[in-house]
Amino acid sequence: MKEVILVRFGEIFLKGKNYSFFENTLFKNLKRRLNKFNLKLERISGRFLVSDFDILDKEDIISTIMTVFGLVSLSVAYEVTTSLENIKEACSKISIGTKSFKIETKRADKTFPLQSVELSKLLGQVVLDNNIGSMVDVHNPEKTIYVDIRQNGKTYVFCDKIPCLGGMPVSTSGKGMLLLSGGIDSPVAGFMMAKRGLSIDAIHFHSYPYTSEQAKQKVIDLAHIIKKYTGNINLYVIPFTKIQEEIHKLCDQEYMVTLVRRFMMDIAERVAIKTGSSCIITGENLGQVASQTVEGMTATNLMSKTLPIFRPLIAFDKIEISSLSEKIGTYDVSILPYEDCCSVFLPKNPVTHPKLDKIIKNESLLDRETLINDAINNVEVIEIKM
Repeated sequence: MKEVILVRFGEIFLKGKNYSFFENTLFKNLKRRLNKFNLKLERISGRFLVSDFDILDKEDIISTIMTVFGLVSLSVAYEVTTSLENIKEACSKISIGTKSFKIETKRADKTFPLQSVELSKLLGQVVLDNNIGSMVDVHNPEKTIYVDIRQNGKTYVFCDKIPCLGGMPVSTSGKGMLLLSGGIDSPVAGFMMAKRGLSIDAIHFHSYPYTSEQAKQKVIDLAHIIKKYTGNINLYVIPFTKIQEEIHKLCDQEYMVTLVRRFMMDIAERVAIKTGSSCIITGENLGQVASQTVEGMTATNLMSKTLPIFRPLIAFDKIEISSLSEKIGTYDVSILPYEDCCSVFLPKNPVTHPKLDKIIKNESLLDRETLINDAINNVEVIEIKM
C-alpha cells in the first residue's frame, strides 16, 4: 500500500473528437509544473496519477496541482493491489473520528467477486471498528469514503476531493495580449482568460520619469505571481512618456484619458499581431472610471482594427475583483503605492462621453505614426519564466 494523488479533469470530456488534444495539453501542462519534484506522473482511466513522491513534498505538490487550469479536483488516496484483504487494510487506515460516514464503492473491474453494495457494507464495518464513536449515515454523511476498483488491478481508497481551478488547459485557446498595469484589475483579467485556455503575454506602458522604476518593478512582480497560473509570459514594456507629453501639450485636456487609451490599444494590437497573439485583454469594467463608459470603450475599440478585445471583468464590481485578487495572490502587490502611467497628467474633469469627431480633431494635431513607431522600436522585452 502506498499514498498517491488522484487528479481529475472535467470540461475537456465534452470536446468529442478533439478530446485527445485537450488531454495531451493538460498532461503536458501538469508535467511541466511538477518537473521540480521527484515523482511519477501517469494517466489512468480518464484521470492522472501522481506517485512515488517524497512525503515531505506532498503539500507543495498539492499546492502546485491546484494552480493548473483544466483540473477540477484531487484526492490523496491509498493505492493497493486489488484484493479484499488489501482494500480492508486501506480502509482501516482511514481516520474520521466520531463523524458520520458512508462508503461509496465504484467497481470498474467487474471480475471482483463482491458487488458494490455488499462490499460497501463490509468495509463500513472496518471503518466503524477503527473509529470509535463514528456511525453510518448513507443519506447525509459528514464524510464519504470512496473505494475505486480499477481495471488495471489497482484499487484507490480516499476521503476528500479537494477542488482545483477548473477551466480549460492553458494554450488550448491560443494566445492573448494582456494590458498589464500596476492595479488590481488587470492581473485578475489575465488570470480569468488563462482559465479559458489562453496563454498570456503582457504589455505595460511606462512613463519614466513621471512613473518610477518601482512602478515598473511592481508590474514585473505581478507578472511573476500570475505566471504560476498562466505559464511563461513575455512582458513588453513600452516607453510612453513622449506620447503623453505630446497629448498634454497639444490636445484638449478633458480628452487626454481617451486619447491615451486609444494610443495604448493601437500599440497593443500592433505588438500582439507581431508576436502571435490573437486577442487583446484588458481589466476594464463598466462604469469604474471615466474612460470605462460605453462611449469611452467604444472609442478605444475602434483602434483595434483586427483583433477582438476581451474584458472578462466588464460586469464585476470592485469588491468581487479585489476578492479574486486576494485569492490568486496579486492583491498585496497591486495596492503598493506606485502609480502607473494612467495617473500622469490626469485632468480634473475627464470626458465621460467622448465624441468621435472631437477625438479625431485632437489626434490630427499629433504625429501618431512617428510616436507609435518610436515607442514600439524602443520596447523592452522581459521574459517571465516558470
